[in-house]
Amino acid sequence: MTDDTTAGPAGDWTGWRAAAEAALYGPDGFYRRPEGPAGHFRTSVHASPLFAEAVARLLCRVDEALGLPARLDFVDMAAGRGELATGVLTALPADVAARTRAYAVEVADRPEALDHRIEWLTGPPKNITGLLFANEWLDNVPVEIAETDASGVPRQVLVRRDGRERLGEPVAGAEAEWLDRWWPLPPEEGLRAEIGLPRDEAWASVVATLERGLAVAVDYAHTTSSRPLFGTLTGFREGRGTAPVPDGSCDLTAHVALDACALPGGRVLTQRDALRALGIAGGRPPLTLASTRPAEYVRALARAGEAAELTAAGGLGDFGWLLQPVGLSVGIPDEPLDGPLADLLVDVPDHEEQ
Repeated sequence: MTDDTTAGPAGDWTGWRAAAEAALYGPDGFYRRPEGPAGHFRTSVHASPLFAEAVARLLCRVDEALGLPARLDFVDMAAGRGELATGVLTALPADVAARTRAYAVEVADRPEALDHRIEWLTGPPKNITGLLFANEWLDNVPVEIAETDASGVPRQVLVRRDGRERLGEPVAGAEAEWLDRWWPLPPEEGLRAEIGLPRDEAWASVVATLERGLAVAVDYAHTTSSRPLFGTLTGFREGRGTAPVPDGSCDLTAHVALDACALPGGRVLTQRDALRALGIAGGRPPLTLASTRPAEYVRALARAGEAAELTAAGGLGDFGWLLQPVGLSVGIPDEPLDGPLADLLVDVPDHEEQ
């Protein structure tokens, strides 16, 4: 942390929220670059079509819980270049796809080759009946960063365009209340926290667009029992982690306090549990298949490898899924795969997963 107060050619000192907002979504921001997010990092959507198939299966279960409405909405928040929405439409049964209206929400321009059935928006539509799916969106909702000073007081971290930082004023007001409630910092110099209040508000705002259905947020996450001592802010460029510099040259991301985002009735579980309940697991196909139907065995083995990546401990499987039902006659159980949520998430026996 530097105490340099001279702005210089790198620009003025600002909070991380404003700096990241400009760097990611400004006129020359990272998310407006022509290569799109897939040019720099790999999400579950890019890892395997199995992910879109699982989301399509969840949409079908929401459809059934809604009583098969005449219009079924699917909203892909932070859609990148529409990969998930495209994959979901491809994976849906024909009768469900015929009733589905798909929306991709993204700040970048609509890709020229995107499926004509997908409506491209800069914000979610209103009065949604169906499924709103936000894959790795909340981690890119910019937040302020707090750091404890030598006296143990949490102060706002200020940053310049070149990434240099210094401490600003003590955190106060609603942000201080959020820290006290969700991420209390011990009075030791240098400890950091990301103040997730804007993410809580952003999530509440998109959930409010649902008339009936389910909202799902999928992200790197932590809970009150596992907050990192020094925060999680980092940058990504061309597939590699890099220093978080808010100049538009890299992605800026920080893990999400999904437990703070959750509204009444919400439930957080791991991607591993969610995908297993949607029929995705990494078990090998039976070896007998190799001798009786070798081509089928090779395909099944490839799918098993992709499923293993999506559900791997220490990797994508550790992502958090926040499920927020709205107007559905299902509840959120105390345990991820038990209770009335089985209408939407049904644990599939291993032999059926094959």
